[in-house]
Amino acid sequence: MKKNYLYAILTVFIWGTMATVGKILVSNIPSLEALCIGSAFAFLFLLIVNIKNGTIKELGKYRVKDYAIMAGLGFIGLFLYSGLYYYGLTQLSSQEACIVNYLWPMMLVLFSTIILKEKLTVVKAVAMISSFIGVVILSVGSGSSGNGNVMLGIGSCVVAAACYGLFSVLNKKANYDQNIAMMVMWLVVAVCSAVFGLAIEDWKPVVGVQWLGMLWMGVVVNAIAYLIWALALNADKNSARIANLAYLTPFLSLIISAVVLKEQIQGRALIAFVFIIGGILLQTFWEHGHSTK
Repeated sequence: MKKNYLYAILTVFIWGTMATVGKILVSNIPSLEALCIGSAFAFLFLLIVNIKNGTIKELGKYRVKDYAIMAGLGFIGLFLYSGLYYYGLTQLSSQEACIVNYLWPMMLVLFSTIILKEKLTVVKAVAMISSFIGVVILSVGSGSSGNGNVMLGIGSCVVAAACYGLFSVLNKKANYDQNIAMMVMWLVVAVCSAVFGLAIEDWKPVVGVQWLGMLWMGVVVNAIAYLIWALALNADKNSARIANLAYLTPFLSLIISAVVLKEQIQGRALIAFVFIIGGILLQTFWEHGHSTK
């Protein structure tokens, strides 16, 4: 299997934990505080990696304009995306937030067609629709949202999905060294989260196992997963083929939420899984078969 597919699959498994861990954190800690601390851990981890690998020397080859672009990408694709998604988690169940959030691979395909001029083939469109139908089925069968504002929660997750889809395309187009770019972007997220969070939230002390959750979200989910996802996406000429793999994450998230948070999985999730996997397999095997001819 190609390295980019291994990266993408590993990312999917890590992201499967994001909704559950994030839901636990934002149930006890203000969302921007959680984002700030997690982002700071992500930045420090990537700083250490860059120093160890010697890639920190690459900092000198970029101009002020390049860092401004990286900062803009970090603000749109990581700060706005994460902030809106974390807010969605405060209003919805972890399953619902994750499901709605996974409109972003569809957004990625659409933005790739518009910005990168990638061809929207019939197979690509059918595969995307099939996977999206799976997300819709999951959404319909995901249950109630408790006492949260459902419309605000759904709206914030939809906008978050658009932000990350746009970010994925623009980041691929910019084509910076991802080790450096992600380090800079998570620093931007940490700073923005601190500024906005301290202004509008009452921050609380982080105690006990909450630090483990912060480390998981910061180092594994933010630093490692986002980095290898960007590497996978940038290494493949067909953004949609990689993006469709991301539709596996809501199903994994359902399982993890059911086990950890005791959120009930309905039978519709299994039907949705058929559509999700069907879309992925359709595009992957169809295009692989035609590429080998």
